[in-house]
Amino acid sequence: MMRTLRIGTRGSALALAQTGTIADALERAGARVEIITVKTPGDLSSAPIAEIGVGVFTSALRDALADGTVDVAVHSYKDLPTAPDPRLSLAAVPLRADPRDALVARDGLTLGELPAGSRIGTGSPRRAAQLHALGLGLVIVPIRGNVDTRVRKVRDGELDAVVLARAGLARLGRLDEITETLDPIQMLPAPAQGALAVECRVDDVDTEHLLRSTIDDEATRAAAAAERALLAALEAGCSAPVGALADVVEDFDADDRVVLRLSLRGAAGVHAPDTDPITGPVDILRASATGDLTEAAQLGRAVAAELLELGAGVLSGPEQ
Repeated sequence: MMRTLRIGTRGSALALAQTGTIADALERAGARVEIITVKTPGDLSSAPIAEIGVGVFTSALRDALADGTVDVAVHSYKDLPTAPDPRLSLAAVPLRADPRDALVARDGLTLGELPAGSRIGTGSPRRAAQLHALGLGLVIVPIRGNVDTRVRKVRDGELDAVVLARAGLARLGRLDEITETLDPIQMLPAPAQGALAVECRVDDVDTEHLLRSTIDDEATRAAAAAERALLAALEAGCSAPVGALADVVEDFDADDRVVLRLSLRGAAGVHAPDTDPITGPVDILRASATGDLTEAAQLGRAVAAELLELGAGVLSGPEQ
């Protein structure tokens, strides 16, 4: 009798929507699946992420996977700690959704149309740093909460705008609420933003093979690996003020043949020790490089090394 794969996920609307796409793909491939929700520390606390710690949205899921409560875990890839879990295998990285950030603003305004002094909500030092760097005179307001909570603050007039991941709004069917999709030149997304990470137990080779052969996307896996290698090399967790985006581009080799390569851009926010990472001024350091698709991690480390030379140092801060 065919085994039923138990897929673990957080219980938020966004997490369930993300997991639903994985379940649908596996069912189309002939698998039987069951979705099981798992409470995480991040769901149970309203404290700032910096106080709860890195991995608050993934640790409970990983424990449930390791102890056999579920057979597969689906994460937002950007929420995973950069250090691997030896109990688990990253079996699949599905095709990535649009990784860019998006603005939801009052009156349909774009970022450039918001007047100086407008209140922009975000809990992310990465977003806050890049908003400050645009020099638009915006006031950054720290917030937490799900998509509904954040967007409601704009609808109720508490904020003039919020910045969210476009991929999350797309998976919730709320693209019509976006007033501007932000160009990565303005705001580099979080490493692996828009990508999902699908894990199984390291000794469950049958499930790993099924996931890899059914839903893994090689280009997305390489791009995310480069971005997260940059993050790890900066000694910064998933909650740091670091932006990174890798694109698969066409290039020519020594024999003038077309080959696919990775182009990686990275940005790091640096602020004085006594400056609030959300509301205070931040300097943005930028670096970029191109490398082979098969050497994603090396490319990430190379861009991180350039950022360190520019003064990035060791970074930390809550990314939401």
